[in-house]
Amino acid sequence: MSLDFFIINIALTFMYATPIVITALGGLYSERSGVVNIGLEGIMLVGAFVAATLNFFLGQGHMFGSTMGVTVIPWLSILIAGLVGMAYSMLHAVASIRFKADQVISGTAINLLATGVTVFLAQVIFGQQRTSAFSQGMGTIRIPGITNIPVIGLLFSRTNQPFILAIILVVLTAFIMKKTRFGLRLRACGEFPQAAASMGINVQKMRYIGVAISGLLAGIGGGVLVLTVDTQFTAMTINGMGFIALATLIFGKWNAWGVLGAGLFFGLANVFARSSGQFEALRAMPQELFFMLPYVVTIIALVITSGKSSGPKAAGEIYDEGKR
Repeated sequence: MSLDFFIINIALTFMYATPIVITALGGLYSERSGVVNIGLEGIMLVGAFVAATLNFFLGQGHMFGSTMGVTVIPWLSILIAGLVGMAYSMLHAVASIRFKADQVISGTAINLLATGVTVFLAQVIFGQQRTSAFSQGMGTIRIPGITNIPVIGLLFSRTNQPFILAIILVVLTAFIMKKTRFGLRLRACGEFPQAAASMGINVQKMRYIGVAISGLLAGIGGGVLVLTVDTQFTAMTINGMGFIALATLIFGKWNAWGVLGAGLFFGLANVFARSSGQFEALRAMPQELFFMLPYVVTIIALVITSGKSSGPKAAGEIYDEGKR
């Protein structure tokens, strides 16, 4: 295989890993607060629909001018997708925190509702069960300084733009969780909520914030996915990526840097599944086997790490103010 083939596949790994990492970081905030968010898949779906819809209509209107719009419109679409994802996640927050519903059931309902709502809105707005195709998504960028480094620079010569955002979010999350008052309080609510409450921490408020951040990042993750991998939104756009993000969170041991490493691993599995036909020894094998690979790898990774990983002790538990 040529060096160019290697570089292209590294760039694709970064591209597929980006929405997984961003969404998994969202799950990290939620679970560190004590709320399991199974609804990441549905929130990603909503974010993808919003981003694809806005990107299409704003692009049609040539907003910000033809040159500036190419850069601004996709990012604006992703930002709004995140905000809508945050609002949508509040359904899960209210059900599981205010009304003390089972968090797994609430998250599952969020996923089912998202499919119906997005397909229905696509039918209303576009007259079909998908959005219209958009011409401009997220492009690549050359990172100044790094691209001049021999060998390593080649790996970052075609870096997907949102991958830079993912790296920034990983660094920021690692700092927040370890070094800030907010991060320590959030973690306390996910480990020993009664003890945190005895110290004057509003556990319910911290959990609302954790779920809101998870919705924001999952919405952004869905928007990034549709604007980098696809040219339009369909009900199959996310295709299990939200659940892979959950697996990434577990495989990464609820740690921001672990999430980055696990996300790159699952991103590489996706790339291998799609580029397997370029290997002569694998061409005779059914392509369906390789399309299964990311999900098979996810299951294997969870089986291997399930006994070694321990998440926040109170994650998934209903907070009872009277419990000691």
